[in-house]
Amino acid sequence: MLQFITTDKNRYTFWGVKKEMKAMIMAAGVGSRLMPLTVNVPKPMIPMANRPLMESIVKLLKEHQFTDIIANLHYHAQTISDYFGDGRSFGLSMQYSMEDELKGTAGGVKNCEWFLNEPFVVVSGDALTDIDLTALMKEHRSNGALATIALKQVDDVEQFGIVVHNDGGRIKKFQEKPKKEEALSNMANTGIYIFEPEVFKYIPAKQFYDFGKQVFPHLVKIGAPFYGTPIRDYWCDVGSLDTYRKAHQDILTRRVRFKTDRIYINGECDTRILSGENTVIGEGVTFSGSVVIGSGCKIEAGARLVNCVVWDNTIVGEKTLLKECVIGDQCSIGKQVRIESGAVVASHCQLGDFIDIKPAQKVFATTSGLMQLEQG
Repeated sequence: MLQFITTDKNRYTFWGVKKEMKAMIMAAGVGSRLMPLTVNVPKPMIPMANRPLMESIVKLLKEHQFTDIIANLHYHAQTISDYFGDGRSFGLSMQYSMEDELKGTAGGVKNCEWFLNEPFVVVSGDALTDIDLTALMKEHRSNGALATIALKQVDDVEQFGIVVHNDGGRIKKFQEKPKKEEALSNMANTGIYIFEPEVFKYIPAKQFYDFGKQVFPHLVKIGAPFYGTPIRDYWCDVGSLDTYRKAHQDILTRRVRFKTDRIYINGECDTRILSGENTVIGEGVTFSGSVVIGSGCKIEAGARLVNCVVWDNTIVGEKTLLKECVIGDQCSIGKQVRIESGAVVASHCQLGDFIDIKPAQKVFATTSGLMQLEQG
């Protein structure tokens, strides 16, 4: 088992990896909006096209020469540290900062001040993106910035922190999830940042502190060299069940650069299917839209899958309909079950035959072994 890093600088080791640029992955959140999928799995480790979501971030960082990485952990911390280890299997060095109590976005980064002693990038471990971090760093340096935020144009401003900047990119104002009619911009804060180490002067130690609500407004107030850079690259905040399914659709339709196993395409009905290893598909199974099935699954005869995601080692019974839903791992779904749009079934659930799960319902597994339904 890995030993978590504290603030002792002498405990950092490069494990023989050439020192390149440094990065921090924010991986401490609980992921409450993705419940019940995150009951036993931290949000950065939920499957994305059959691989942990955070793995795509790790590989993106390596692609852009950020090979000295630290991640802050809290919820199901060991699940993350056990999977990534010291990073050598991914061609880089990884360390961890354990937060017994959550410190907020800025407070979590402040805990790693001893490590982040040169210009560094901060990326959320629960976002899907193919952002060009090399170009973002180049823009940061050319502006002589203290801090740079990657910005993405969005339609639904009410779901994001909105940023207002001038023609030169200098940030002038923040709006936290404004109403559409009150929004002064449609440029969203992606949670992807580049900082100079001097930013730590504006983050107090050993307390909960937030970038969007505290640090960034203060930088604007004092006139610090603080910039926003609009990006055209793909970015999706995987913050809800709807965006989780949409991100899979974007992967299967190649809207985002994301390496996957072979995707089967049925051009006649515009269907794309990604299936894991050792998964068995029965006779007469039909697919529509974008469908992702994990490894070790069994989809029995006559089942119908429509725009859905099924995790590993799950059985789907005969003539069952899965429509625009998400099914966790190690589930057993009986025959002629209907699971409707927006529904989610937690891992380890067993549903009998002829059950209807209505739209947006959430099915939890309880310690007693009984199922619990919750309306979305």
